[in-house]
Amino acid sequence: MKIIGLDVGEKRIGVARADSSTRIAVPIGFINVDGSEWQEIAKLCRIHNTSYFVVGLPRSNEGNETAQSVYVRNFAKTLVERIPEAKVRFQDESLTSVVAEERLKARRKAYEKGEIDAEAAAIILQDFIEGFSNKESTASPLSSDASGPSSRASASSPRRDCGSSSEFAVDSEKLQNLAKKEADKVKLKAKKTKHKMKTATKTILVLVVALVVAVAATGGVIWYKKRKEERERYFAELEAKQNEESVFQFTIRPGENIFEIKKNLIEVGYSATEVDEAFSAPYDFAFLQGRPEGATLEGYLFGETHEFYKTDSVKDILTKYLEGMEQVITENNLEARYAERGLTLYEGITLASVVQKESPDAEMPTVAQVFLSRLAYGISLGSDVTASYAADIVDPDRQTYTDNQAILGIDSCYNTRLYRGLPCGPISNPGLAALLAVAQPSDTAYLYFLTGDDGLMYYSYTEAEHIQNAASHCQNLCTVSL
Repeated sequence: MKIIGLDVGEKRIGVARADSSTRIAVPIGFINVDGSEWQEIAKLCRIHNTSYFVVGLPRSNEGNETAQSVYVRNFAKTLVERIPEAKVRFQDESLTSVVAEERLKARRKAYEKGEIDAEAAAIILQDFIEGFSNKESTASPLSSDASGPSSRASASSPRRDCGSSSEFAVDSEKLQNLAKKEADKVKLKAKKTKHKMKTATKTILVLVVALVVAVAATGGVIWYKKRKEERERYFAELEAKQNEESVFQFTIRPGENIFEIKKNLIEVGYSATEVDEAFSAPYDFAFLQGRPEGATLEGYLFGETHEFYKTDSVKDILTKYLEGMEQVITENNLEARYAERGLTLYEGITLASVVQKESPDAEMPTVAQVFLSRLAYGISLGSDVTASYAADIVDPDRQTYTDNQAILGIDSCYNTRLYRGLPCGPISNPGLAALLAVAQPSDTAYLYFLTGDDGLMYYSYTEAEHIQNAASHCQNLCTVSL
């Protein structure tokens, strides 16, 4: 069973995931809190095929809930309202961000704030997995029908989850009442403190404050040191366990092509011969049957991070990514939706691979519309990235084709600057956004686009407008080497 861990903040939400088969939490990124977070979380559910969430619940050094705890509880309430099938479990946490940052610093590599949040989410999720395992040692660990001792749902209580797991159940009404009570406590505490400050003498106030500060500082330092030692010991044990089991992570990112993936597999430790044999081997997936004879796996390895054992073969690894692609095709009914656009599944994936390389996620539906319109009018796609892929095949080190003019003239069925229609196959492994963009392009009618030096996309209806856009917005980027 797969579980998603969340470290909820007011600006970002750190994300991690784990599988019950390996029991190792892996940071996978972060989501900006800008109104689109619910769509992104729903996307996580689809991609990782799970509705189970572990959410970090902040507490003070004394173990009490805080105003941030109320914020997190309200977040969880909204989560189950937006995603009714979601099952949520809180995991008490404090100073996880501090520990996460220490871990990133120890790796001696540059990192962003979002990576701290993702690492914190992994810590929260790993704590949950270890704690759950200890409490449920006699049951099937992390199974979908687990029922833990801390569940507050009763037989007569209203339930919003889609399974029988009370461990992950969240009651929206209880969360709302609890959030209100916590907020009232904070207000009442502030009011009492203000009253005491008005009535107490200056001398007593100074003594009390000094005493509180001293005790808190001493207790906090002791508590923090103890917590840090426990964390360090825990992660040392976890690292030892990973080494013992020889588990490693491998990532295919949306937009990577098979040449890059092969290189990464060799860097992990596999031989070039084994890698080439695995990419040439047959795979028993129905969605691979409609490809032309001699087609490679390009376009069919769905980008994601997975854990593997070092005893796994390259074919085992590729099978995992093919399974991910099969799931995306099936769940989104891509074959039928591409047929509505006049495309086979292979052609839809091929076009999605070009869209993936040409534009950021937000612009993909419009870029897909441009390409579909050009296909309908019999105009060549004119995509530079297809010419670049042709060069990757015949001259990856750019020793023969040394400038853009030469690359754009390569005689290859992949080069849409030279030939009309789609390239003869995918040029990258598209992500979900690109695959869906071809299935549902924007309702526009452009025929040209370009990416400006400012990173923005500029669209036009005529070639004259396109030339003007290039002159006005693309002095540098349009001349970058392919």
